[in-house]
Amino acid sequence: LVYAPDHQSFWVTNGEILNSLVALKDALAAMEQEVYSYHAGEAHNDFARWVADVLADDACAVELEKAETPTKAKTVVLKHLRSYHI
Repeated sequence: LVYAPDHQSFWVTNGEILNSLVALKDALAAMEQEVYSYHAGEAHNDFARWVADVLADDACAVELEKAETPTKAKTVVLKHLRSYHI
C-alpha cells in the first residue's frame, strides 16, 4: 500500500487531504455527489489519475474511471484494498 508524500497528496475541493487508498475510501464514504463530480467529470477523473500516477495502482485507476458516483468509486477502492491484505 502506497502512502503519498505531502506534496503529492490529493487535495479535495471540500478541504480533505488524502494520502492513500484507505484515505480515499473513507473520503468517498461521506463525499457529496457535487464534490465527486468536480473531480470525476465526463472529461477527466482526478481520482483515477492520482491513483495511477501517485499510488501506482493502475488496475484500480482503470476501474475508478468508470465509477459514476462516490458509492461506486468506494466499492472499487474497497475491492482493490483487499489485494493489499490490510
